[in-house]
Amino acid sequence: MKKIETALPEQYEALKKQANYTSSWRERLEAVNILSDYKHDKVIDLLKNRMQHDTVHQVQLAAYEALLAFGEDVEKPSLARFDIIKNTDKIFLRVKKSLPKDHTVADFADKLKRMRVDVFDAYEGDKGVEFMSWLEERWSKL
Repeated sequence: MKKIETALPEQYEALKKQANYTSSWRERLEAVNILSDYKHDKVIDLLKNRMQHDTVHQVQLAAYEALLAFGEDVEKPSLARFDIIKNTDKIFLRVKKSLPKDHTVADFADKLKRMRVDVFDAYEGDKGVEFMSWLEERWSKL
């Protein structure tokens, strides 16, 4: 069993910023994992926020598990049934229209990453290894 500190970590402000970094779910997950060693009111509030509002289920679960380990009374976050980002199809359509007619799904993915890294990152984190096939399916239906 890991040791849980009750003091706020020295690097709290940097970790707080990292935990809210919209363009990298991996950065958010890392921050949540580091913060899970510190049972402090500010950390608990931040973890509750990630658990309830993160776009990537993996980050939500890490925050949930940390809160459980702290003895917090929290409900396990459920998987999103619909788009995790509002107006995803509108965003995808805007990206698709900005490309030449004969573009590939790889061109589309690259442009999406440049135009809306937050959207790209959220779905990449949410879909995992299935991301590109999911993206191709959405792209082909636009």
